[in-house]
Amino acid sequence: MNAKLFPRTPRLDGADAEAKRGEIRAYFHATFDRYEQLFEALASDEAYFRKPIPLRHPLIFYFGHTATFFINKLVLAGLLSERINPRFESMFAIGVDEMSWDDLGEAHYDWPTVAEVRAYRGQVRAAVDDLIANLPLTLPITWDHLWWPILMGIEHERIHLETSSVLIRQQSLAYVRPHPAWAPCSDTGPAPANELVAVPAGKVSLGKARDDLYYGWDNEYGHHEADIPAFLAARHLVSNAEFLGFVEDGGYADDAWWPEEGLAWRNFTEARHPTFWLPDGNGWRLRLMLEEVAMPWDWPVEVNFHEAKAFCNWKAARSGAKVRLPSEDEWHHLAAFAGVAEVPEDGAAAANLHLDHGASACPVNRFAHGPLFDVVGNVWQWTETPIYPFDGFQVHPLYDDFTTPTFDERHNLFKGGSWISCGNESRLAARYAFRRHFFQHAGFRYVVGNPPPAPPPSHYESDKFLSEYAEFHYGDSYFGVPNFSQALAELAIQAMGERPKRLALDLGCAVGRASFELARAFDAVEGIDFSARFIGLGAEFAQRGVLRYTLVDEGELVSYRERRLADLGLEATRDRVSFFQGDACNLKPRFTGYDLILAANLIDRLYSPTKFLDGVHERVNPGGVLLIASPYTWLVEHTPREEWIGGYKRDGENVTTLDGLKTHLGAHFKLVQGPLEVPFVIRETRHKFQHTLSAVTIWERLP
Repeated sequence: MNAKLFPRTPRLDGADAEAKRGEIRAYFHATFDRYEQLFEALASDEAYFRKPIPLRHPLIFYFGHTATFFINKLVLAGLLSERINPRFESMFAIGVDEMSWDDLGEAHYDWPTVAEVRAYRGQVRAAVDDLIANLPLTLPITWDHLWWPILMGIEHERIHLETSSVLIRQQSLAYVRPHPAWAPCSDTGPAPANELVAVPAGKVSLGKARDDLYYGWDNEYGHHEADIPAFLAARHLVSNAEFLGFVEDGGYADDAWWPEEGLAWRNFTEARHPTFWLPDGNGWRLRLMLEEVAMPWDWPVEVNFHEAKAFCNWKAARSGAKVRLPSEDEWHHLAAFAGVAEVPEDGAAAANLHLDHGASACPVNRFAHGPLFDVVGNVWQWTETPIYPFDGFQVHPLYDDFTTPTFDERHNLFKGGSWISCGNESRLAARYAFRRHFFQHAGFRYVVGNPPPAPPPSHYESDKFLSEYAEFHYGDSYFGVPNFSQALAELAIQAMGERPKRLALDLGCAVGRASFELARAFDAVEGIDFSARFIGLGAEFAQRGVLRYTLVDEGELVSYRERRLADLGLEATRDRVSFFQGDACNLKPRFTGYDLILAANLIDRLYSPTKFLDGVHERVNPGGVLLIASPYTWLVEHTPREEWIGGYKRDGENVTTLDGLKTHLGAHFKLVQGPLEVPFVIRETRHKFQHTLSAVTIWERLP
């Protein structure tokens, strides 16, 4: 490997395991170093705590996030037996991206100092290095290999090398400073006129096999084929100069070019030009990551999907041609048509890619790919295609919510990578999708042709764990045992009596049945769960009113289920239920003022049940009700032994969970009912079920 090049994602086979160990070790340290080097561009500690944009955490979160990801995944995989800092590994675990462009909620975190996070990163580096040095290694490394989570952590940090660079670009110039490792391109000149290139018909076959020789994320695996009719493609990415025509023609002010979602975003943000364009008298300047420069008109414009789509609609009207964004399939066909190859192992990329040519975009006519330019590199290219799973898609058990939350037709794929896209991101098979309002180092190329076919529907659930929970919440009753979520909701509503029923919280809501059931009686219900996949399923059900999933019967044989809110008598509750991702031990301050909190099968799965129990009174209105249900299954893999509130002996005497509940809740609640035993059954296969009793206690908040 050329020492000047940022190391490429390694092949995962070979004849020399020790050489591969050394290669992965170097890959890890180079990635860890480069990520920390990115944050050296911040001018002060204050810059870590000043939010670049309201919808995201401050940069201190992202500085810690990639390190905690390593530890969380390595503990989950059983490669580390102990956590390094459980507080950090919870605080920095979730909340990477905003859920919506109009969600202005404030995070509730007592952030550590920069020095503390830097020291923690040093501890993580040492722990991972020790694993790489000593963990047995056989080749090849595949999806279920012992070493896969190590590669997962490295590639994850490379993703955040890029996403954090965008946040730094959005940070105030007062908080950043030039850095020799992040020097931008200085080339600029007249923008080339864009032309259309004829692309012949063809066929694409996409999807990686499980034995592929390079690391991949779950959405890359499986199989997809498509026939591509002939179309025309712009020779260049849309430059700043070409996009200026849209701006000067009043494109941001004319509602006609903006589809409904894009129009709502434009109106909310009051956007009048690309976000990185800065008015300068009668001209423009461009914000780069660490500085502002005179507008390089021959560089690609960087916009979100909504802006790219509005430009295409405007150009179609002005030209009379069917101008649009390409589909994912068409982008792959373009790459094959242009003869684009992977980034070489030991030479600079023939594209502005993998940090090989500076820390910014560059002119759109610098890197030719056949008759086109920048088929890969420079900036990501938005497509018309919402991400969907290929046939044979499976989630990886160590990262079950990497892709599945994006199967919602709100996240569009972009392709080709940018100047900072490294490792897996730079490979042709990479599939990354973001919400359409999202800003990345992304622009677009337009094509002319009939609309592409819609991608296969993505709204199904075939993951065994999620399907079991879907059936547990919304499916059949087994052995005469009533639906557990429905039974708890009924108990809670009965316990409310004549109390006000304005707002309820279903904490640890999983896939949401109790939230809908509570909404029969409450004006509004909020469901919160730590798992993005769980709340994603509940939110999808609320939005669409229909839920489809598969159930394992035996072996590879499955049966299909479709559930409808209307069939469950819950159709009228849809508009009264909202779902949020959150940590029960560290909720945002806005989650308060509840007349009822239902915490079902939650406390014995928390990393700190005492923190939850000691603070829950602050979120319940005086006279309100708290219902806690739990089978009291205390396990050290979920809750550290010292955090158990019961299920052990103290001074030779039994301490039960009920004792612990009374101890932690007694100052602010009185026990008004229970303990009751409520049974539930979880179906695993057609012939295997779990039967459990959950202890239910109902508490009233004291004045």
